[in-house]
Amino acid sequence: MIMPQGRQLLLPASPVFIWGSLLVALMFNLLPLGRVAWMPDFLAVVLVFWSVHQPRRVGLGAAFLFGLCLDVHQASLLGQHALAYTVLIYFAIMIHRRILWFSVPGQAVQLLPLFFAAHAITIVLRLIGGAAFPGWQVLLSPLLEAALWPIIGALLLAPQRRAPNPDANRPL
Repeated sequence: MIMPQGRQLLLPASPVFIWGSLLVALMFNLLPLGRVAWMPDFLAVVLVFWSVHQPRRVGLGAAFLFGLCLDVHQASLLGQHALAYTVLIYFAIMIHRRILWFSVPGQAVQLLPLFFAAHAITIVLRLIGGAAFPGWQVLLSPLLEAALWPIIGALLLAPQRRAPNPDANRPL
């Protein structure tokens, strides 16, 4: 694959860093912040980030397991987050090569429909289960997740941008 002009060559991502960042995102979702309907799903954003940048390391199995963990913690319908995360990651992996050709704001715009679809799945499953509609402010959550994309991207790509022992004979 030819690298887009102006992009920096990244070092390989450490598996410890990848899974550590996923666990930190899970912990952010588990915090008792008065869970309001418009709160962004940090775990979904980090899962999508790693499935776009490292699709062989973070895939559908990880999305399903993290979704089950969130379902158990929130005492929600078992499998609703697991299904939403699995669908989200499936489509993110499906378009991961195309996404990487866009600028970071363009990536956020491209991922916005995926975030809307994931929230629509959880809302529909809650409504089928007999819960009340959470209100229209739930539409802010995918917008906030897309707005978080550049920030999360800068934070998670920072360790890969280090210069690997440069010398005069090795320009890369």
